[in-house]
Amino acid sequence: MIAQLGTCSFIERQQNVVLQGFTGSGKSYLGCALAKQACQHRIRAHYVRMPDLEEAWALAKDKPQGQTKFLNKYAAFTLLVIDEWLLDHPDEGMRSMLLELLERRYDTASTVFCTQYAKKDWHQRLGSGVHADAIMDRIVHNTIWVDTGNHNMRQHSAMKQ
Repeated sequence: MIAQLGTCSFIERQQNVVLQGFTGSGKSYLGCALAKQACQHRIRAHYVRMPDLEEAWALAKDKPQGQTKFLNKYAAFTLLVIDEWLLDHPDEGMRSMLLELLERRYDTASTVFCTQYAKKDWHQRLGSGVHADAIMDRIVHNTIWVDTGNHNMRQHSAMKQ
């Protein structure tokens, strides 16, 4: 599966990827590797942690045309890797932004979500309302799901030293 993802063919098909697993199981590492591989294929890619995305959104609200520029920027990447997806519960404003961003990316770009949470928990973490329904609808139907497991690679590396 990882070798297949490394070909970046999922990007050509505008598919999303969810890397889901426990802390230290390699989600961030794989997400960054996919972004790097995309760059080597001359595909415009960007990696961002969800807390940093939230902070950038908050700052954009205070600038003239800031929200539009923010959405245009993140919608323009052919591959967007969002790490720590749903680590915190997004507030109403963040859910609205996520819906708009994912709508702009739908069927035109690929997004990689790195998360500790299983799909069954997403709806509740997204607030369980209409925004949650709409966000999930734009993600789950054209997505490759990868379980990175429960083995903590940081712990494993530390034990080898």
